Amino acid sequence: MIIQKTLMIMSKNNKKKTKKTDQDDNDLKKITKKELLHRAKKFSEQYCVGDDKNFTLKNKPTSYFGDEGKELIKETLQMGVKALAAMQDILYAQDKWSVLIIFQAMDAAGKDGAIKHVMSGINPQGCQVSSFKAPSSEELDHDYLWRCQKHLPERGRIGIFNRSYYEEVLVVRVHEQILKSQKIPEKLITKDIWENRFEDIRNFEKYLNRNGTVVIKFFLNVSKDEQKRRFIERVDNPDKNWKFSAADAKERGFWNEYMHAYEELIRNTSTKKSPWYVIPADNKSYARIAIASAIIHALDEMDLEYPKVSPEKLAELNEVKKALLEEKE
Repeated sequence: MIIQKTLMIMSKNNKKKTKKTDQDDNDLKKITKKELLHRAKKFSEQYCVGDDKNFTLKNKPTSYFGDEGKELIKETLQMGVKALAAMQDILYAQDKWSVLIIFQAMDAAGKDGAIKHVMSGINPQGCQVSSFKAPSSEELDHDYLWRCQKHLPERGRIGIFNRSYYEEVLVVRVHEQILKSQKIPEKLITKDIWENRFEDIRNFEKYLNRNGTVVIKFFLNVSKDEQKRRFIERVDNPDKNWKFSAADAKERGFWNEYMHAYEELIRNTSTKKSPWYVIPADNKSYARIAIASAIIHALDEMDLEYPKVSPEKLAELNEVKKALLEEKE
Protein backbone atom coordinates (compact mmCIF):
# COMPACT_ATOMS: atom_id res chain seq x y z
CA MET A 1 0.00 0.00 0.00
CA ILE A 2 1.13 3.56 -0.30
CA ILE A 3 0.76 3.02 3.45
CA GLN A 4 3.00 -0.02 3.51
CA LYS A 5 6.57 0.19 4.75
CA THR A 6 7.71 -0.28 1.17
CA LEU A 7 5.98 3.02 0.41
CA MET A 8 5.20 4.72 3.68
CA ILE A 9 6.60 4.89 7.21
CA MET A 10 4.06 2.98 9.25
CA SER A 11 3.01 2.83 12.86
CA LYS A 12 3.76 -0.25 14.93
CA ASN A 13 0.79 0.31 17.16
CA ASN A 14 -2.73 -0.30 15.86
CA LYS A 15 -4.47 0.39 19.15
CA LYS A 16 -3.64 4.00 19.83
CA LYS A 17 -1.69 6.87 18.31
CA THR A 18 1.88 7.21 19.58
CA LYS A 19 4.49 9.88 19.01
CA LYS A 20 5.87 7.68 16.23
CA THR A 21 2.45 7.58 14.55
CA ASP A 22 2.11 11.34 14.81
CA GLN A 23 5.49 11.65 13.11
CA ASP A 24 4.32 9.26 10.39
CA ASP A 25 1.30 11.51 9.78
CA ASN A 26 3.59 14.52 9.42
CA ASP A 27 5.84 12.61 7.02
CA LEU A 28 2.78 11.69 4.97
CA LYS A 29 1.76 15.34 4.64
CA LYS A 30 5.25 16.34 3.51
CA ILE A 31 5.38 13.95 0.57
CA THR A 32 6.05 15.79 -2.69
CA LYS A 33 4.17 15.12 -5.91
CA LYS A 34 7.24 13.43 -7.39
CA GLU A 35 7.59 11.15 -4.37
CA LEU A 36 3.89 10.31 -4.40
CA LEU A 37 4.07 9.26 -8.05
CA HIS A 38 7.16 7.18 -7.37
CA ARG A 39 5.54 5.40 -4.44
CA ALA A 40 2.28 4.83 -6.31
CA LYS A 41 4.23 3.17 -9.12
CA LYS A 42 6.31 1.04 -6.77
CA PHE A 43 3.31 -0.04 -4.75
CA SER A 44 0.98 -0.87 -7.64
CA GLU A 45 3.60 -2.84 -9.56
CA GLN A 46 3.46 -5.69 -7.04
CA TYR A 47 -0.13 -6.41 -8.12
CA CYS A 48 0.38 -5.89 -11.85
CA VAL A 49 0.30 -9.07 -13.94
CA GLY A 50 1.62 -7.41 -17.10
CA ASP A 51 2.24 -9.95 -19.85
CA ASP A 52 3.08 -12.85 -17.51
CA LYS A 53 2.03 -15.95 -19.46
CA ASN A 54 2.74 -18.15 -16.44
CA PHE A 55 0.26 -16.34 -14.19
CA THR A 56 -1.57 -18.45 -11.61
CA LEU A 57 -4.25 -17.16 -9.28
CA LYS A 58 -3.80 -19.57 -6.39
CA ASN A 59 -0.60 -17.88 -5.23
CA LYS A 60 -2.07 -14.39 -5.20
CA PRO A 61 -3.03 -13.07 -1.73
CA THR A 62 -6.57 -12.05 -0.85
CA SER A 63 -5.55 -10.34 2.39
CA TYR A 64 -2.97 -7.90 3.68
CA PHE A 65 -1.97 -8.29 7.31
CA GLY A 66 -0.62 -4.93 8.42
CA ASP A 67 -0.61 -2.99 11.66
CA GLU A 68 -1.13 0.53 10.37
CA GLY A 69 -3.61 2.79 12.13
CA LYS A 70 -7.02 3.50 10.65
CA GLU A 71 -6.45 7.24 10.60
CA LEU A 72 -3.28 6.88 8.56
CA ILE A 73 -5.08 4.58 6.11
CA LYS A 74 -7.86 7.14 5.79
CA GLU A 75 -5.42 10.00 5.24
CA THR A 76 -3.47 8.03 2.65
CA LEU A 77 -6.62 7.26 0.67
CA GLN A 78 -7.65 10.91 0.83
CA MET A 79 -4.23 11.89 -0.50
CA GLY A 80 -4.64 9.43 -3.38
CA VAL A 81 -8.12 10.76 -4.15
CA LYS A 82 -6.81 14.33 -4.27
CA ALA A 83 -3.97 13.30 -6.57
CA LEU A 84 -6.41 11.55 -8.90
CA ALA A 85 -8.68 14.59 -8.98
CA ALA A 86 -5.79 16.87 -9.93
CA MET A 87 -4.56 14.53 -12.67
CA GLN A 88 -8.06 13.99 -14.04
CA ASP A 89 -8.47 17.75 -14.36
CA ILE A 90 -5.41 17.88 -16.62
CA LEU A 91 -6.63 14.84 -18.58
CA TYR A 92 -9.93 16.63 -19.21
CA ALA A 93 -8.25 19.89 -20.21
CA GLN A 94 -5.76 18.20 -22.54
CA ASP A 95 -8.61 16.33 -24.30
CA LYS A 96 -6.37 13.79 -26.04
CA TRP A 97 -6.23 10.63 -23.93
CA SER A 98 -9.06 8.71 -22.34
CA VAL A 99 -8.95 6.04 -19.65
CA LEU A 100 -11.06 2.90 -19.39
CA ILE A 101 -11.05 1.25 -15.95
CA ILE A 102 -12.57 -2.23 -15.73
CA PHE A 103 -13.63 -3.87 -12.47
CA GLN A 104 -14.29 -7.60 -12.30
CA ALA A 105 -14.83 -9.70 -9.20
CA MET A 106 -16.96 -12.24 -7.45
CA ASP A 107 -20.08 -10.93 -5.71
CA ALA A 108 -19.45 -8.86 -2.55
CA ALA A 109 -15.79 -8.26 -3.43
CA GLY A 110 -16.25 -4.49 -3.11
CA LYS A 111 -16.46 -3.16 -6.67
CA ASP A 112 -19.16 -0.58 -5.92
CA GLY A 113 -17.40 0.69 -2.80
CA ALA A 114 -14.06 0.93 -4.59
CA ILE A 115 -15.58 3.00 -7.39
CA LYS A 116 -17.38 5.23 -4.89
CA HIS A 117 -14.38 5.94 -2.66
CA VAL A 118 -11.49 5.99 -5.13
CA MET A 119 -13.28 8.21 -7.62
CA SER A 120 -14.98 10.40 -5.00
CA GLY A 121 -12.91 13.48 -5.84
CA ILE A 122 -13.29 13.23 -9.61
CA ASN A 123 -15.26 15.91 -11.44
CA PRO A 124 -18.48 14.20 -12.65
CA GLN A 125 -18.08 15.97 -16.00
CA GLY A 126 -14.95 13.97 -16.63
CA CYS A 127 -16.05 10.53 -15.43
CA GLN A 128 -18.75 8.06 -16.39
CA VAL A 129 -19.68 4.71 -14.82
CA SER A 130 -21.39 1.91 -16.75
CA SER A 131 -22.67 -1.30 -15.18
CA PHE A 132 -23.32 -4.41 -17.24
CA LYS A 133 -25.78 -7.10 -16.20
CA ALA A 134 -27.40 -9.85 -18.29
CA PRO A 135 -27.64 -8.69 -21.93
CA SER A 136 -30.98 -7.50 -23.29
CA SER A 137 -32.66 -8.95 -26.40
CA GLU A 138 -31.33 -6.00 -28.41
CA GLU A 139 -27.80 -6.61 -27.15
CA LEU A 140 -28.04 -10.30 -28.02
CA ASP A 141 -28.75 -9.28 -31.62
CA HIS A 142 -25.23 -7.84 -31.77
CA ASP A 143 -21.73 -9.12 -31.10
CA TYR A 144 -20.78 -9.29 -27.42
CA LEU A 145 -18.51 -6.23 -27.56
CA TRP A 146 -21.22 -3.99 -29.01
CA ARG A 147 -22.95 -2.98 -25.81
CA CYS A 148 -19.65 -2.03 -24.17
CA GLN A 149 -18.39 -0.11 -27.18
CA LYS A 150 -21.36 2.25 -26.83
CA HIS A 151 -20.11 3.29 -23.39
CA LEU A 152 -16.43 3.86 -24.15
CA PRO A 153 -15.11 7.13 -22.66
CA GLU A 154 -14.59 10.20 -24.81
CA ARG A 155 -11.19 11.85 -25.02
CA GLY A 156 -10.36 13.65 -21.81
CA ARG A 157 -12.61 11.40 -19.74
CA ILE A 158 -12.37 8.39 -17.46
CA GLY A 159 -14.80 5.56 -18.15
CA ILE A 160 -15.48 2.90 -15.53
CA PHE A 161 -16.98 -0.49 -16.36
CA ASN A 162 -18.56 -2.28 -13.41
CA ARG A 163 -18.30 -5.71 -15.05
CA SER A 164 -17.69 -5.69 -18.78
CA TYR A 165 -17.22 -7.77 -21.92
CA TYR A 166 -15.13 -10.07 -19.72
CA GLU A 167 -18.40 -11.58 -18.50
CA GLU A 168 -18.42 -13.37 -21.88
CA VAL A 169 -15.41 -15.44 -20.83
CA LEU A 170 -16.54 -15.73 -17.20
CA VAL A 171 -20.21 -16.38 -16.43
CA VAL A 172 -20.82 -17.56 -20.00
CA ARG A 173 -17.92 -19.99 -19.67
CA VAL A 174 -19.02 -21.27 -16.28
CA HIS A 175 -22.62 -21.62 -17.48
CA GLU A 176 -22.25 -22.74 -21.07
CA GLN A 177 -26.02 -23.02 -21.51
CA ILE A 178 -25.99 -19.22 -21.68
CA LEU A 179 -23.72 -19.41 -24.71
CA LYS A 180 -26.23 -21.62 -26.51
CA SER A 181 -28.96 -19.02 -26.00
CA GLN A 182 -26.98 -16.16 -27.51
CA LYS A 183 -28.06 -16.58 -31.15
CA ILE A 184 -24.54 -17.47 -32.22
CA PRO A 185 -24.38 -19.76 -35.28
CA GLU A 186 -23.90 -23.27 -33.96
CA LYS A 187 -20.89 -23.99 -36.17
CA LEU A 188 -19.03 -21.09 -34.52
CA ILE A 189 -19.33 -22.60 -31.06
CA THR A 190 -16.22 -24.74 -31.16
CA LYS A 191 -13.71 -26.00 -28.61
CA ASP A 192 -11.59 -22.95 -29.47
CA ILE A 193 -14.25 -20.35 -28.70
CA TRP A 194 -12.62 -19.13 -25.46
CA GLU A 195 -9.19 -18.80 -27.05
CA ASN A 196 -10.83 -16.97 -29.94
CA ARG A 197 -12.51 -14.57 -27.55
CA PHE A 198 -9.27 -13.96 -25.67
CA GLU A 199 -7.69 -13.06 -29.00
CA ASP A 200 -10.59 -10.77 -29.90
CA ILE A 201 -10.36 -8.98 -26.55
CA ARG A 202 -6.59 -8.53 -26.83
CA ASN A 203 -7.00 -7.06 -30.31
CA PHE A 204 -9.86 -4.83 -29.17
CA GLU A 205 -7.84 -3.40 -26.30
CA LYS A 206 -4.82 -2.98 -28.55
CA TYR A 207 -7.04 -1.01 -30.94
CA LEU A 208 -8.26 1.19 -28.09
CA ASN A 209 -4.72 1.85 -26.90
CA ARG A 210 -3.54 2.74 -30.39
CA ASN A 211 -6.31 5.32 -30.55
CA GLY A 212 -5.58 6.97 -27.21
CA THR A 213 -7.64 4.95 -24.71
CA VAL A 214 -5.59 3.44 -21.90
CA VAL A 215 -7.20 0.30 -20.45
CA ILE A 216 -6.61 -0.63 -16.79
CA LYS A 217 -8.23 -3.78 -15.40
CA PHE A 218 -8.78 -4.74 -11.77
CA PHE A 219 -9.68 -8.15 -10.39
CA LEU A 220 -10.69 -7.76 -6.75
CA ASN A 221 -9.40 -10.99 -5.29
CA VAL A 222 -11.69 -11.75 -2.36
CA SER A 223 -11.48 -15.04 -0.44
CA LYS A 224 -14.41 -17.42 -0.26
CA ASP A 225 -14.50 -17.08 3.54
CA GLU A 226 -14.65 -13.27 3.35
CA GLN A 227 -17.40 -13.43 0.73
CA LYS A 228 -19.39 -15.67 3.11
CA ARG A 229 -18.93 -13.19 5.94
CA ARG A 230 -20.13 -10.30 3.77
CA PHE A 231 -23.12 -12.28 2.53
CA ILE A 232 -24.19 -12.99 6.12
CA GLU A 233 -23.72 -9.31 6.97
CA ARG A 234 -26.01 -8.36 4.10
CA VAL A 235 -28.68 -10.70 5.42
CA ASP A 236 -28.34 -9.49 9.03
CA ASN A 237 -28.26 -5.78 8.16
CA PRO A 238 -31.67 -4.49 6.92
CA ASP A 239 -29.92 -1.61 5.14
CA LYS A 240 -27.96 -4.12 3.06
CA ASN A 241 -30.73 -6.63 2.31
CA TRP A 242 -31.25 -5.08 -1.11
CA LYS A 243 -27.69 -6.01 -2.10
CA PHE A 244 -28.26 -9.73 -1.65
CA SER A 245 -30.21 -12.39 -3.51
CA ALA A 246 -30.39 -16.16 -3.42
CA ALA A 247 -28.75 -16.20 -6.85
CA ASP A 248 -25.60 -14.68 -5.34
CA ALA A 249 -25.30 -17.54 -2.88
CA LYS A 250 -26.02 -20.09 -5.60
CA GLU A 251 -23.03 -18.87 -7.63
CA ARG A 252 -20.76 -19.75 -4.69
CA GLY A 253 -21.31 -23.35 -5.70
CA PHE A 254 -19.30 -22.64 -8.85
CA TRP A 255 -16.41 -20.96 -7.02
CA ASN A 256 -13.69 -23.25 -8.39
CA GLU A 257 -15.02 -22.92 -11.93
CA TYR A 258 -14.98 -19.13 -11.62
CA MET A 259 -11.43 -19.11 -10.24
CA HIS A 260 -10.30 -21.21 -13.19
CA ALA A 261 -12.06 -18.87 -15.62
CA TYR A 262 -10.49 -15.80 -13.98
CA GLU A 263 -7.04 -17.34 -14.08
CA GLU A 264 -7.40 -18.19 -17.76
CA LEU A 265 -8.71 -14.79 -18.81
CA ILE A 266 -6.09 -12.86 -16.80
CA ARG A 267 -3.26 -14.99 -18.19
CA ASN A 268 -4.53 -14.59 -21.75
CA THR A 269 -5.59 -10.92 -21.79
CA SER A 270 -3.13 -9.14 -19.52
CA THR A 271 -0.57 -7.16 -21.51
CA LYS A 272 1.97 -4.46 -20.71
CA LYS A 273 -0.24 -1.76 -22.21
CA SER A 274 -3.57 -3.11 -20.92
CA PRO A 275 -2.61 -4.88 -17.69
CA TRP A 276 -4.62 -6.72 -15.10
CA TYR A 277 -4.08 -5.85 -11.44
CA VAL A 278 -4.96 -8.63 -8.99
CA ILE A 279 -5.88 -6.72 -5.84
CA PRO A 280 -6.18 -8.34 -2.36
CA ALA A 281 -9.78 -7.46 -1.54
CA ASP A 282 -10.48 -8.92 1.91
CA ASN A 283 -9.50 -5.53 3.38
CA LYS A 284 -11.55 -2.91 1.56
CA SER A 285 -9.45 0.08 2.60
CA TYR A 286 -6.25 -1.59 1.47
CA ALA A 287 -7.82 -2.55 -1.87
CA ARG A 288 -8.96 1.03 -2.51
CA ILE A 289 -5.49 2.46 -1.95
CA ALA A 290 -3.96 -0.19 -4.21
CA ILE A 291 -6.47 0.70 -6.94
CA ALA A 292 -5.85 4.43 -6.56
CA SER A 293 -2.08 3.83 -6.79
CA ALA A 294 -2.42 1.91 -10.06
CA ILE A 295 -4.63 4.58 -11.63
CA ILE A 296 -2.27 7.36 -10.51
CA HIS A 297 0.64 5.47 -12.07
CA ALA A 298 -1.24 4.99 -15.36
CA LEU A 299 -2.15 8.68 -15.57
CA ASP A 300 1.43 9.67 -14.80
CA GLU A 301 2.65 7.52 -17.70
CA MET A 302 0.65 9.72 -20.10
CA ASP A 303 2.82 12.77 -19.43
CA LEU A 304 -0.28 14.90 -18.98
CA GLU A 305 -0.02 18.68 -19.12
CA TYR A 306 -2.41 21.57 -19.48
CA PRO A 307 -2.74 22.87 -23.06
CA LYS A 308 -0.20 25.57 -23.86
CA VAL A 309 -1.64 28.91 -24.95
CA SER A 310 -0.20 30.49 -28.11
CA PRO A 311 1.47 33.94 -27.90
CA GLU A 312 -1.47 35.38 -29.88
CA LYS A 313 -4.00 33.89 -27.49
CA LEU A 314 -2.00 35.09 -24.49
CA ALA A 315 -1.91 38.62 -25.90
CA GLU A 316 -5.67 38.46 -26.41
CA LEU A 317 -6.19 37.36 -22.82
CA ASN A 318 -4.01 40.19 -21.53
CA GLU A 319 -6.09 42.68 -23.52
CA VAL A 320 -9.24 41.28 -21.96
CA LYS A 321 -7.68 41.54 -18.51
CA LYS A 322 -6.64 45.15 -19.18
CA ALA A 323 -10.16 46.06 -20.29
CA LEU A 324 -11.64 44.46 -17.18
CA LEU A 325 -9.26 46.35 -14.89
CA GLU A 326 -10.05 49.64 -16.61
CA GLU A 327 -13.77 49.02 -16.46
CA LYS A 328 -15.56 51.73 -14.49
CA GLU A 329 -17.95 50.78 -11.76
